[in-house]
Amino acid sequence: MGTSIFWENNRRRYKGKGRKDDVGNWFTIDTIGEDTFMISEYRHWEETHAYLLNGSERSLLIDTGLGIENIYEEVIRLTDKPVTAVATHIHWDHIGGHRYFPDFYVQEEEVSWLSGGFPLPVEQVRKSVAERCDLPEGFSADAYEIFQGRPARVLKDDEIIDIGGRSVNVLHTPGHSPGHMCFFREGERLAFCGRPRI
Repeated sequence: MGTSIFWENNRRRYKGKGRKDDVGNWFTIDTIGEDTFMISEYRHWEETHAYLLNGSERSLLIDTGLGIENIYEEVIRLTDKPVTAVATHIHWDHIGGHRYFPDFYVQEEEVSWLSGGFPLPVEQVRKSVAERCDLPEGFSADAYEIFQGRPARVLKDDEIIDIGGRSVNVLHTPGHSPGHMCFFREGERLAFCGRPRI
């Protein structure tokens, strides 16, 4: 499964709580805590999840999904603050929507993946999109591109991202990918992870 908040332990607790209608039939939005939302792509075989944490000064979007539909349009319905995007790891199904967020962060081990160094050819990714997604009408997998860009900030282990009234800790958890990260807040029982091996 895509990004989790140690979801298996909380699935029953959050299932349906604060759920909004499916947005455009691609995204589903759930409220999982105060100023914290889960934006899910259930029409993708791994059911990728993104998380929006709203602070008093800005918002942090953890993962941006496949980029097949415009996640930015959903995010601005949930916050009026500037948004910084960060990925748990630089795999195509977690960074596809980064193109809508010029202020994004990446872990130092995967910076090169955003400038032509991604370890899979785009043809293989397109094949996965075509075969494993229930694509929206009018979307062609042949047009799918892996996001490329230059991060506003390069993250290292044990850094803190301050979004105003909320500080988010960065934990480098390599395994699924060399730059995999988890995000958590001291004193809270939520951790935002992609595919950790901890």
